[in-house]
Amino acid sequence: MAYSVTKETIIGDILDTDFNVAPYFMEIGMHCLGCPASRGETIEEACMVHGTDPDQLVEKLNAHFAAQN
Repeated sequence: MAYSVTKETIIGDILDTDFNVAPYFMEIGMHCLGCPASRGETIEEACMVHGTDPDQLVEKLNAHFAAQN
């Protein structure tokens, strides 16, 4: 079963699972992925701060993880 994320998933947990997803965060303006504060945020919290749609990011991340299996 592939790893999957929701809007409530913590960004640090996602990056710890597969750091290759970092570009998905970078493309929507999340350039502070090494910052302790950003690693503790949920996808929904981070998207709210960056003015982006969390559902679109969740969809891209889940597609990435599904393709890994």
